[in-house]
Amino acid sequence: MRPLRIGIAGLGTVGGAVLGNLLQNADRFADVLGRRIEVTGVSARARAKKRGVSIENLRWFDDPVELAVSPDIDAFVELIGGSEGPARVAVTAALGAGKHVVTANKALLAYHGFELATLAESKGVALLFEASVAGGIPVIKTLREGLIGNEIKRVYGILNGTCNYILTKMQDEGSSFEGALAEAQALGYAESDPTFDIGGMDAAHKLALLTCLAFGTRISIDEIHCEGIEHIRRADIEAADELGYHIKLLGVAQRTESGIEARVNPVLVPKDSAIGEVSGVTNAIEIEGDYVGDLLLVGPGAGARATASSVISDIVEVARGDCLKPFIVPAAMLKPHKKATLGAHRGAYYVRLLVHDRPGAMASIAGRMAEHDVSLESIVQRRPRKLDPGAAPKVNSNNTMQLVLITHDTVEASIRRALELIEQDGKIAGRAQMIRIEKL
Repeated sequence: MRPLRIGIAGLGTVGGAVLGNLLQNADRFADVLGRRIEVTGVSARARAKKRGVSIENLRWFDDPVELAVSPDIDAFVELIGGSEGPARVAVTAALGAGKHVVTANKALLAYHGFELATLAESKGVALLFEASVAGGIPVIKTLREGLIGNEIKRVYGILNGTCNYILTKMQDEGSSFEGALAEAQALGYAESDPTFDIGGMDAAHKLALLTCLAFGTRISIDEIHCEGIEHIRRADIEAADELGYHIKLLGVAQRTESGIEARVNPVLVPKDSAIGEVSGVTNAIEIEGDYVGDLLLVGPGAGARATASSVISDIVEVARGDCLKPFIVPAAMLKPHKKATLGAHRGAYYVRLLVHDRPGAMASIAGRMAEHDVSLESIVQRRPRKLDPGAAPKVNSNNTMQLVLITHDTVEASIRRALELIEQDGKIAGRAQMIRIEKL
């Protein structure tokens, strides 16, 4: 059988690791597959850059689009990144030219996955993207192949290692948000502009793909409710810890009576839960199926070698001749995304307030909650950790007291309206902090 000829566009840390793996394991792949995998062309921004792997014997392309349509390749590996620009143009060109495509580009797929899948199917070629979600964790193949006999009820998890690292540092070492973020940047876990990660959009792109695969709906990134961790403070970490919780940024997609609820937001999870114990840059995804029950996948969510591992698995799938539909069913059969009713989520909530220490403040707050059918399970006056439990509530120089409220299950729209009115009443300083308590 003739070799599978590969073109790789993007030779950064992941691209270099993919190239090195393919060269190092060439003989083993040939033995396993009965055909060789050969890299015949590469493209990147700088030809002379040191990459730890030689490209001297490979044909160089200044333009990734030229590589994408080259008659010398059978499959195009896109590791450029970005939802627009060269990545989108090159992938579209490759599919249009009848080339298989392997990509790690979650942003490209979150915005253009439907049209690219349609094009791939019309040309009879593969569009594979295992590395686009959760790095080295094979969650895409699990949904596309391993769980094909299940109706998925819910998929959720830690989808961004940067955020999990920051929250872990705040939890375990008492770091401030700013300090933990600076350390993440110094270690290369966060970009110099971390907005994409800490604001939740990176996780939202990944969740959009998981939602499509799990529920057979069209990708709809604009329908995902997205909150980041930039407003989480040590006070929240400490309060959650005392109550038996850890704070995690989760992506959650689940079926509801009104549609698909898809959201990325910080949540409180029990410390002893599987998700609650996942620390550092590790990712974890739990899938609930009607036959398999609960399936937990945990592993490295980022990093050159972990991501390259998933890219290689897709290349091997192409070499075997597999050509499954990108989103399990034909793109034309994907259902329109029906978003769950806004504010219909029902659950318990953590609320932190900085209350003015004035007569009647607590009664007013409790009254607003009662007006909107929000029942309070507990009210905790937060004290500094080292004070005796019988010490007076923490009051600062501005005569404000920090209070933590835990609600019984309630409708989200109700508690949000109650907090809006509490802020308008002038009983608290600043804005209320509200975090969902997730039932796992």
